[in-house]
Amino acid sequence: MKTGSPTSDELLCEAAGLRWLAEAEGSGGIRIARVREASRERLVEERIETGAPTRAAARRIGASLARMHAAGAPWWGCPPPETPDSAAGIGRALTPWASRDAASSWGAFFAEYRMMYYVRLLRDDGSFGHREAELLERVASRVAAGEFDAPQPVLVREAGVPCARLHGDLWAGNVLYLADANAPTSGALIDPMAYGGHAETDLAMLQLFGYPFLEDVLAGYDEASPLADGWRERVGLHQLAPLLLHCVLFGGGYIPETLAVARHYA
Repeated sequence: MKTGSPTSDELLCEAAGLRWLAEAEGSGGIRIARVREASRERLVEERIETGAPTRAAARRIGASLARMHAAGAPWWGCPPPETPDSAAGIGRALTPWASRDAASSWGAFFAEYRMMYYVRLLRDDGSFGHREAELLERVASRVAAGEFDAPQPVLVREAGVPCARLHGDLWAGNVLYLADANAPTSGALIDPMAYGGHAETDLAMLQLFGYPFLEDVLAGYDEASPLADGWRERVGLHQLAPLLLHCVLFGGGYIPETLAVARHYA
């Protein structure tokens, strides 16, 4: 159970994300924690029995993540359908939802909503000086121009959807190994900040802080839904969004790493 503020939509947004992601389970998507009760002040979810990681389970997790992404989303930066109209943006990510016509490509969306939104906050509060802000602006300009745009994984393309259905906060703590290692997906997801985006963004987040049998997860994903050429070279670019958010939320300790990654794409 999580508790929240009666003036905040955060828990309702999380519940909407859980339900949206769970829609993909019927087509082989990864198991999603069930919502038992949701209000502004309380979110109750089922308890997931967790178990030890294995390589076989990791490959099944990868394949089921690919099928969840292929459930798709109607536009870049869209909210889950049950998101309250009063919700300002993507949960703890702080960034606002994008309107249907706000971005015609991944680059346009990522540059404005997943990079420059944070850069402006960091510049305005003094965390970024002129040199740091200029570096990130240069990277964002290249991203917006489409220099790093790449096809979605095969299953997303075959589904004919504009973009992938993302968990949005896919770090290791939110991807659970199930106690039943032989379960169809062998894993379950909790705590989403779900939205429509590029599948590589979720996978990059999973690689940011490490994950047991990570290479097996990625192999299982790539077997089920082959990734576009050069995807490994784009991992750091996709990681800029969570790194910038960490700079905003937790301060200067993340700034050197963020700038080092940004220089690679400037």
